[in-house]
Amino acid sequence: MNYEFEIEKAVEEIKKRKAKRIVIQLPDGLKPQAKKIVDEIKEKTSVQPHIYLGTNFGACDIPLFLSKDYDLLIHFGHTPFKW
Repeated sequence: MNYEFEIEKAVEEIKKRKAKRIVIQLPDGLKPQAKKIVDEIKEKTSVQPHIYLGTNFGACDIPLFLSKDYDLLIHFGHTPFKW
């Protein structure tokens, strides 16, 4: 199955915020795609993203405890989340 992760949007946000420590959150169904996402972000930014391996139940399930350790959390999901 092909997914459109919009990596360019993530890269743009990383550069805009000058983020150095990044964590990526994926629903369980997308975790098999984690290496592809990390590799592409690393290639385009030289930042080594970490993957949050905890289970999540959508965009409302954000691991807030990570905020003290990371500059940016990037959540990939199945449905767009509008702010």
